Amino acid sequence: MESICQDLAAEHEALDALIGDLRDKDWDRPTPADGWSIRDQISHLAYFDAAAHQAVVDPDGFREQARVMMAAVAEGKAAQAVEVSVEKGRAVNPQELLAWWRSGREIMIKAFLTQDPKDRIPWYGLDMGARSFATARLMETWAHGQDIVDALDVTREPSERLRHIAHIANGARPYSYLVNGLELPEGGVRVELESPAGDRWTWGDADAADRIVGSALDFCLLATQRRHRDDVGLVVTGEGATQWSKIMQTFAGPAGSGRPRLSP
Repeated sequence: MESICQDLAAEHEALDALIGDLRDKDWDRPTPADGWSIRDQISHLAYFDAAAHQAVVDPDGFREQARVMMAAVAEGKAAQAVEVSVEKGRAVNPQELLAWWRSGREIMIKAFLTQDPKDRIPWYGLDMGARSFATARLMETWAHGQDIVDALDVTREPSERLRHIAHIANGARPYSYLVNGLELPEGGVRVELESPAGDRWTWGDADAADRIVGSALDFCLLATQRRHRDDVGLVVTGEGATQWSKIMQTFAGPAGSGRPRLSP
């Protein structure tokens, strides 16, 4: 748990360095997420970091509030349910929002460090192992951070922490098919990625005919639905790999709509 928590803290700190000195008016810049500003992205992260802390320290209380949200999702009101996460951020000034996010993530990580990696923690839908749970929070922080990067029209250097996100994406392949109402094809997909440091990361059978090859950054942008598949440089071979590349997602909940192609 210490290793993943160190990486989670580092991901938070990288995003904090990007937004910590923003002018107040920049907090209301629109992001690629329809209707969401930078303020909303941080509020969303803070809200679910707080929920994650509750899931560890008060699982019964968490299950009750999660039941309400999941009921709304089941009724086709997923967007409205998620909007709850941005309400507080819209009601406070940027300094208060930053303080909420910073304090919340700190106590969340402290709670994670009390867990065994295999301890089960409730979440929206299925329970998760503690290490996987912390990894999912890292993925969410990076993904919503990408929305902020795009809103500010800046670049950020990719880190070796992308391996965590790529690992989630590979493990979530069956889920991507499930939430899209599709049958998981027989056979796997070989994924070969070049890490930011130039290392080679692989998943799946080396002899698989279906393959996805490229940079870890491009793979993670696609898997978190922050880029359209035609805007990344991945080489996708085989019908199964092609289908997966169109529905890939790392996050829980209903199938995501993805992002439109970037303008030429």
